[in-house]
Amino acid sequence: MLRAMRYDTSREAMERDSQVEFYNSGGPGGQKKNKTDNAVRLRHEPSGAVVTASEERSRIRNLERAWERLAARLEQLNYVPKKRRPTRPTLGSQRRRIEGKVKRGSVKRMRGSVRDD
Repeated sequence: MLRAMRYDTSREAMERDSQVEFYNSGGPGGQKKNKTDNAVRLRHEPSGAVVTASEERSRIRNLERAWERLAARLEQLNYVPKKRRPTRPTLGSQRRRIEGKVKRGSVKRMRGSVRDD
């Protein structure tokens, strides 16, 4: 799947193209974490990527972590693998493959035969 669009991973561009949403995170952390909206969800509109951060008790640290994750996610989306060039098998590899087939075939042929001695 080739993407025609490359996403800018600079902080300014990400801030311009993203929606920031704060919400109440769960888990351990005490009263400070339970009564404040310190978890962060970033939605990058052009790509549709969504990242969250809710590990820290601090909203600012979670926001920084979410921006880092969004940059990493956009880098993944920007990656385009190189086109594979088909190569022909070498003569040596063809010869080895045929020798293996002949050997397996002879083993199978000998399996069913019963000798009268």
